[in-house]
Amino acid sequence: MSDHDIARLRAVTTRSISPENPTGAPGRGGRATAGTGAEPGRELGQGWKISPSVVVGAHETIDLAAIEGCGRITHVWMTTHPDHWRSLLLRAYWDDADTPAVEVPVGDFFGQGWGRFAQLSSTMIAVNPHGSLNSYWPMPFRSAARITVENLGETPAVVYYQITYDLGADEAGSGYLHAQWRRSHPLQAGAVHPLLEGVRGAGQYVGTYLAWGVNSRGWWGEGEIKYYLDEDRDFPTICGTGTEDYFGGAWNFDVPGQGYTSYTTPYLGLHQIIRPDGLYESQQRFGMYRWHVPDPIRFATGIRVDIQALGWRSGHRYLPRHDDIASTALFYLDAPSSTPPVTPTLDGLETL
Repeated sequence: MSDHDIARLRAVTTRSISPENPTGAPGRGGRATAGTGAEPGRELGQGWKISPSVVVGAHETIDLAAIEGCGRITHVWMTTHPDHWRSLLLRAYWDDADTPAVEVPVGDFFGQGWGRFAQLSSTMIAVNPHGSLNSYWPMPFRSAARITVENLGETPAVVYYQITYDLGADEAGSGYLHAQWRRSHPLQAGAVHPLLEGVRGAGQYVGTYLAWGVNSRGWWGEGEIKYYLDEDRDFPTICGTGTEDYFGGAWNFDVPGQGYTSYTTPYLGLHQIIRPDGLYESQQRFGMYRWHVPDPIRFATGIRVDIQALGWRSGHRYLPRHDDIASTALFYLDAPSSTPPVTPTLDGLETL
C-alpha cells in the first residue's frame, strides 16, 4: 500500500510552525501575549490572533522554522506584500549542513518572479488571490531542518507563514529537496542560460520555473532545453524541441485570434503573461512552470541543465536572443547540500 494512500494509518506525528506556535510543540499554539496582532486583539487577549505574522527588518535574517528529528515538511504557506517577493530570500538547510539546499527569492519559489500576482493551480505549487503562496513539495530530512528568510531590501517586510511537517517517518531512502535560482540579464550572444551546474551525486530533477522577459520583438521560444546526465560532456542525453513544447504548449502559445494564451494545469503551464501597456511596461514578460512529478529525470552521478533563447530572423534563420531569463530549478539529491550558485544581490534580483 502506498504512503500516498490517504486512508492508510501511519505511526507519525503531525506538527505545524507559525508565529502562533514558533516551535511547533504540542499544546503551544495560540499562547502569544505579544505580536503583530496585539493591538487589534487588545480587548480579547491571549488566544485571539495575537501573533499572526512576523516582521523581518531591513537586511535581517530570521528563522521561520527550526526542527529537530527525522521527518518531512509537507506544506509551506506564506504571504507577504508583492513588493517583497523578489527582495526576500527563502533558504532551507537539511540536517546539519552549513550550505542551504534551497536559496531562491520567495516570489520565484512560488512561480511569481515578476512581483505581480498570477494564479497558479498545480499539484506542487498553488498561488491564489491575492498572494497566498502554497508549496506541496515534500521536504524530507533525517536529523534536522531549518527554514530561514532574509530581507535584502531597505524596508521591513511583514510575513505570515505556516510550515506543516511530520515527525517519526523513516526517511533513510529519501532525497533532499534542492532549489537553485539563476538569472541571465541579458543573455549574452551565443550563450545558453544555465539552470543547473556543478551538481554531483545521485538524484532526480523535478521542476523548472522560468520568469522570461522578452528584450526584442518577435517570437522568443525556439530554444531547446538540454539535460546532461551523469558522464555527458559536449552533448546531452535529453534534448527538447522548443521552449513552448517543454512547458506543454505548442505553436508559440498562440490561439488564433487570441494571441498568447495562458493556462495552468497540474504539472505544467504558462500561467503569467504581462503585456506591454504603451507606457512603462514596454516589454512582454512570461511565467512558465513544469513539474516532473510523474516523469522525474533521474541521474546517478551528476546533472547539468541549460536552455537556449532563440527567435527568427530574415531568410528563415534562427536568431540568438538577448532576453532576461530567471530560472528556479528543483531537484532531489542524495546529499543535504550541493554547490550553490552565487547568492544574488538586491540589484541582481530587481525586475527591470
